[in-house]
Amino acid sequence: MSVVINTNAAATIAANNLASTNTSLQKSLNRLSSGSKIVSPADDAGGLAVSMKLSAAARRSGAAVINISNTISFLQTQDGVLKVAGKVLDRLGELKTLYADPTKNATDLANYDSEFNALQAQLTALSSETFNGRAVFGTSTLTVMVTEDGNTSSSVTLAARNLASTATGIGSLVASSVTNLGQLNLTDVTAALQNVATFRAQNGAEQSRLTFATELLVVNKTNIEAANSRIIDVDVAQESTQLARWNTLVQAGTAMLAQANQSPQAALRLLQ
Repeated sequence: MSVVINTNAAATIAANNLASTNTSLQKSLNRLSSGSKIVSPADDAGGLAVSMKLSAAARRSGAAVINISNTISFLQTQDGVLKVAGKVLDRLGELKTLYADPTKNATDLANYDSEFNALQAQLTALSSETFNGRAVFGTSTLTVMVTEDGNTSSSVTLAARNLASTATGIGSLVASSVTNLGQLNLTDVTAALQNVATFRAQNGAEQSRLTFATELLVVNKTNIEAANSRIIDVDVAQESTQLARWNTLVQAGTAMLAQANQSPQAALRLLQ
């Protein structure tokens, strides 16, 4: 092999190897410090695209869970009002029965009528209850999405429940034509109570469905996050092993480059 001064091929090769190894070392350090396998799009362009879509789906799933939870709270509020309405109706039926007692005098009956009128006002107040500024009862339905992709075919529609309607029987109890217990029909009270019971049963069915929908969303969100983790999260154990490898190679490359840089000095000794 020729002894030359101007060109040191061994040093050039050692420098190239050192540069390549140092790049790998820096990349390994970036992965471990960030916890991410994909530090830049160049690391895994396709994987990054999939990861972004999975991350967005997971966030939408979380938002959908919040929406469903709020809807369940709405239904729980509605059921609470219906429960109280049922108690009021129970009391109205009791008052009507007591009112029919032949031993009651006019003053007694007037006292019963006073409570009856107060309970009528309470039923009216219950029918106008709101949740976050939205009417709990009315003629409008509510639709809630139960999937992260906004698939309307899987949405849940909550039935409209108009507590003040005469069709439910409650509206007839608070009508202006019924001003005292003597004008009240007990059958109207029992019919209204049956309608309230039906409302509560429907409400419970909707709560049950939404609860299962929430459970499915939570499971799907967990699976999506696990899939995303396999793409983007670094395996610390494996990457630590690589870090040790690159660190050793950098040290070895540095030492060999120093040795290669000393080789041309042999030519100087020939000139002495």
